[in-house]
Amino acid sequence: MKILHLTLKKKWFDMILSGEKTEEYREIKPYWTKRLFKDYTHVKFRNGYSKNAPSFTIELKGIFTGIPNHKWADSASEVVYILKLGEIVH
Repeated sequence: MKILHLTLKKKWFDMILSGEKTEEYREIKPYWTKRLFKDYTHVKFRNGYSKNAPSFTIELKGIFTGIPNHKWADSASEVVYILKLGEIVH
């Protein structure tokens, strides 16, 4: 299992944890291009940077480019990387 570690704001963390949000978005920039395109199988999301921040691990089904869902993004007009999420595993 190869895990991508990402930090989220509480709003997005809670929506993914509840199953309401099934994708996560990242800007198309060299930083994310280099970081995202490795053979990840899962994503570990953390809510904040503290040592005791809540977290969970979820299946990563794939990474694509596209327009984000306006309900799940701060900006719905740009093309972004879309991380398709599966089942929570831990």
